[in-house]
Amino acid sequence: MRAIVITGHGDLDVIEEREVPVPRPEPGEVLVQVRAAGCNNTDLWTREGSYGAAEDPDMRTGWLGPLDFPRIQGADVVGTVVACGGEDVTGLVGTRVLVDPAEYDGPGADARPADVLGSERDGGFAEYVVVPSARAHSVEDSPLTDVELAALPIAYGTALGMLDRGAVSEGHTVLVTGASGGVGLAAVQLARARGARVVAVCRGDKADAVRSAGADAVVDRRRGEVLADAAAAAPDGYDAVVDVVAGAVLGPGLGLLKAGGRWVVAGALDGWAVDIDVRQLYLANLSLVGSTMHTPRIFDQLVEIARRGDVRPVVAATFPLGQVAEAQAQLARREHVGKLIVVP
Repeated sequence: MRAIVITGHGDLDVIEEREVPVPRPEPGEVLVQVRAAGCNNTDLWTREGSYGAAEDPDMRTGWLGPLDFPRIQGADVVGTVVACGGEDVTGLVGTRVLVDPAEYDGPGADARPADVLGSERDGGFAEYVVVPSARAHSVEDSPLTDVELAALPIAYGTALGMLDRGAVSEGHTVLVTGASGGVGLAAVQLARARGARVVAVCRGDKADAVRSAGADAVVDRRRGEVLADAAAAAPDGYDAVVDVVAGAVLGPGLGLLKAGGRWVVAGALDGWAVDIDVRQLYLANLSLVGSTMHTPRIFDQLVEIARRGDVRPVVAATFPLGQVAEAQAQLARREHVGKLIVVP
């Protein structure tokens, strides 16, 4: 089969197209013919080795540590089950499925990801991929297209997990940073679907698209007055901030929260080293919460959203399998709004 691999950590030149054997499912696994696979910032950071390690922040590693190469990236997969590795899952053959990219650190509904498709295991930038049968969720009746479904797992799963950890509910006011990107735009749509008022931070030239996705107000980050403009958009403060940017805004931005509010962070596009006045945290009973991807419970919620078509993901562009490098280059430029999808 055709597959796109990375041969090591590095720039776009480590991406290669190869002919590799079709993987064979073991007991408890299924073989999925990939119909569409989403691109994520994690693809860039994994390829670049940008995650670092506790003992050395500058070490080139994958999300969970050193990787084996070559590696097929692509965590977001939708496709059709074409074979299975055991009699217990034969009923899935022929089924359109949305794949949960995570394996977890335990059996509970709130277990945390311990291994991710396209990182610790070969992923969906290929014609076929093997996944655990328990992670292949039927979406036969979903009104969403394959391309739309492939936008969901990482971005919408991460956003849904952030809203959950931020306790966002109807009537809340929520600030979303990086609102034109995959996770940010997903957070805008999902928060609006929960009945929250959404203020989104993005470039001014992307404001109309972000409003169309559900933002009630938009703060133009290029004005250089993000904190002042966000405060003006919600004079009574925010119940939660959904942040994928971090950087210099995070510390002073805590003052935007109402007493008891939650700042949930799942990215560091503007920098991972931040200064915080801890008095702001404890005097106002604020919570600063880290959030990574999703849990089994959150992904089950996402599958139900997909089956009902409650949210229609925004897709900026699609690419054939041979143009994964171009897709990643476009993703890094951040000129688009929504998700970039590879279609084998």
